[in-house]
Amino acid sequence: MTSPDDDSAPAASSSASSASSAASSASSDGETFSDRIYRSPSGIAGGVLLLGLSGWLGIDAMIRGEGRTPWLALAGLLFAVPVVIAFTVRPAVYAGQDRLLVRNPFRTITLPWASVEGLRAGYTSEVLAGGATYQLWAIPVSLRQRKRAARQQARAASEDPFGTTSAHVSANKPDEDRRAPSDAAIGDLREMAELNAQREGAQGAPEVRWAFEVIAPTLAGAVLLGIMLAIG
Repeated sequence: MTSPDDDSAPAASSSASSASSAASSASSDGETFSDRIYRSPSGIAGGVLLLGLSGWLGIDAMIRGEGRTPWLALAGLLFAVPVVIAFTVRPAVYAGQDRLLVRNPFRTITLPWASVEGLRAGYTSEVLAGGATYQLWAIPVSLRQRKRAARQQARAASEDPFGTTSAHVSANKPDEDRRAPSDAAIGDLREMAELNAQREGAQGAPEVRWAFEVIAPTLAGAVLLGIMLAIG
C-alpha cells in the first residue's frame, strides 16, 4: 500500500504513499535523508479517524461526566492517543543513499546499506540486518492487492502474442509496474541496497533506539487508568 515518489523514479502505484520529492528531507529523528519516504496512507487515515473519535468521546466525557468519569476519560485518552499515533501515524521508512531508517511504533532502526542482508515481503514486509529481522510497519502487505496484481500479470501475458510482457512490466507500458505496491516497494529498496552498499558513508552497524516519546505517555496513561479502575 505504499510506494515512493521522488525526482528520479515514477510512483509504483496510484494508491501509494506520498513521498518527499526534494533533493533531501529531514526526518523527525534528526537524520537527513534523500530520495524516498514510504508511509501507509490508509494507516494514517485510520489513525486520524480514531484520534478524532476518541478525542470527541473523551472530551465530552470530561465535560459532561460526573464523579470519576472525567478522570477515567482523561486517563483513557492519555493511554489511547499515544498508542494510536504509534501504530498509525508514526510508522515510516526513509531510504537514502547511505542508510535506511525504519520508524516503527516503539523503535527507530537505522540501517547503513552495508549492514542490510536482505529485504522480503511475505505476510509482512521485513528487513534483515545484523543477524536480526525488523518489520517494516510503514509498508503493509495486502494479499488482496497481490492476488489482483497476479491476475493482471497473467492476463497481460496471455494477451501478448510476442511474449514480451514480463511479470513486472509490459512492453507497451514500460513505466507501469504490475507488482503489488508492497512488492514494488521492497523491490525498489533491494535495488537501493545493492546500489549503495559499497558507498563509504553506507558502512556501519545497525542502531536501534526506543521511542521513549511514545512509550512514556503510554505508560503514564496505563498507570493512571489502572489506579482509577483500582480505586473503583
